[in-house]
Amino acid sequence: MANYVTISCLGPRPLAVPADVSDEEAIARMIRHWESQLDQVLPDRPDLIVLPEACDRPDPLGFPLARRLDYYRARKDRIRDFFADVARRHGCYIAYPTHAETEDGMWLNHMQLIDRSGGVAGAYIKNHLTPDEYAKTNILYGGEAPIFECDFGRVAGAICFDLNFDELLRRYAAAKPDLILFPSMYHGGLMQGYWAYACRSYFAGAVAGAPCTIVTPLGEVAASSTNYYSFITSRVNLDYVVLHIDENGAKFADIKRKYGRDVVIHDPGYLGCVLMTSESEDFTADDIVAEFELELLDDYFARSERSRQEPGRMAT
Repeated sequence: MANYVTISCLGPRPLAVPADVSDEEAIARMIRHWESQLDQVLPDRPDLIVLPEACDRPDPLGFPLARRLDYYRARKDRIRDFFADVARRHGCYIAYPTHAETEDGMWLNHMQLIDRSGGVAGAYIKNHLTPDEYAKTNILYGGEAPIFECDFGRVAGAICFDLNFDELLRRYAAAKPDLILFPSMYHGGLMQGYWAYACRSYFAGAVAGAPCTIVTPLGEVAASSTNYYSFITSRVNLDYVVLHIDENGAKFADIKRKYGRDVVIHDPGYLGCVLMTSESEDFTADDIVAEFELELLDDYFARSERSRQEPGRMAT
């Protein structure tokens, strides 16, 4: 059945805060900054808001490391609690990426996923740091790739530099979340579409100072922010499957004749596969797969590989 989710991504540049202001003033300015940013997307009543990496860190160009650490220690969870209150009042999830101190004095670059009630549903810790993140700022590497069960679907996280590493990508490709959240200071370029397609997942990128994007499981950009506005809101249907055209394609006309606008079959061109979604309240995309005996893209690839491995079929 159609499973529409409204996603907002925000990517303003880091807030410039003078290093000589008090911690309390810096915290107050940061909260006011995010109040004004959120005001741009809350009228669309998003189900999920994604914020950029280290979203409550003042611009490092004018706020050196030692000063930032004092600010973080004074801040504690207060800005997280501000976002939790927004999530609770507006009934949405918020992906809150931040730096947080551990009990032993080390640091984490992580994303906490705040749920609709204002509670923390879980956290993703950045797996792949740049060398300086550990060497200069004592940030610890993450080792887990959790999947968060939200009321609209299964969600994964990746942060900034993570997008360059196949290890994390392979874990998510096996898990196949419905949506990957990408808070970042780095856009990633073609890697965004590569990750979305490899994982058969939607991808929501909130990038500070660069375009925010919603990318489809076929690697196409569905929505992007612009040089004028550093935020986007887009509505996506998470009731979908990815199918190869081979063998399945002969059945597409029959599906459309029977279900018409209740089933959308989108071909991006050149890829050899389609995104099929259910627009109906009566059946799911998986129901159509079962009814018409369609083969999912990954099952088709697996069958192709098994055929290749049969004895006597490999050229020597």
